[in-house]
Amino acid sequence: MSDIGEQLAQLSVEACRYPPGHVKRQKALTQIVKLVQPKLWRNNHPRYADALQRTWMYFCQNICEGQTGRVYDPERSSIVTWLNAYLQRRLQDLDIEDFGNRTKYLNDRVGEDGYFAGPIVDRIPSPPDVPPILERVRAWVKEDANRDLSRTHLRDRPDINCQNLILSRLPPETGWRELAAEYGTSISTLSSFYQRQCLPRLRAFGESEGLL
Repeated sequence: MSDIGEQLAQLSVEACRYPPGHVKRQKALTQIVKLVQPKLWRNNHPRYADALQRTWMYFCQNICEGQTGRVYDPERSSIVTWLNAYLQRRLQDLDIEDFGNRTKYLNDRVGEDGYFAGPIVDRIPSPPDVPPILERVRAWVKEDANRDLSRTHLRDRPDINCQNLILSRLPPETGWRELAAEYGTSISTLSSFYQRQCLPRLRAFGESEGLL
């Protein structure tokens, strides 16, 4: 393990010794943020800053306790690898997540380089109420008036259809790993089908309703 890797591991152990909100936990998490920021994956995606914000939120909520996902496991990956994987998934899914969380972001100022200009640990917002936009999308998917969503499925797998996948990916989302295990297929197969068939239908609905 590199010196930085060892330092990050020690800081994570230190942070998790204290309950959420404790000043010593916040101090350790802020030190982790400073070390990890230069090593995060960079991209010129126009919504990169949003994905980065969500990544830091996920970090603070799951580094010690699994509040919104699986708690961080140092035996599986380093903190940098863990957060880079999450950041890339958020960029892939940001269009659909906008339906439910467009107005609920961290209040931290983001600089032109995409990095936070100030500490974030003590300003994690409380979970948002279910917004009307999300309910409209969910109702549209469930109704599936012309059965287009349920009839659009993987070959020989009618259960892997756009209706089921979109519902699973709406906040609070089910991860691709969990979905792949549930359906007995690969993450790449599900993700590719979702990007090619389901997401365009979701976008078309959003545009028709003035949501995008």
